[in-house]
Amino acid sequence: MGARRTANAILIGADAPKTAQFKPMTDEKLLKVGVIGTIGTALCCFTPILVILVTTIGLSAIIGWLDFVLFPALAVFIAITGYALWKRQPA
Repeated sequence: MGARRTANAILIGADAPKTAQFKPMTDEKLLKVGVIGTIGTALCCFTPILVILVTTIGLSAIIGWLDFVLFPALAVFIAITGYALWKRQPA
């Protein structure tokens, strides 16, 4: 009963922290994630920011594959932004 807890202990059941429970994302937070993600991905898609960064750290071999990741990511973030704006509309 009087077990000593260490930093590496696994908390189970009643000992688990209450913050570990699932919290749904609010409309404002969803919109913020969508807008920030859209802006960041758009900057990486349409400017040479990411190409310069990737070349600087020595991974220039993946530059040709960036479009396969960035364009779908941009589409996902635009969809998240649109969904958040749709949820904010009054009923």
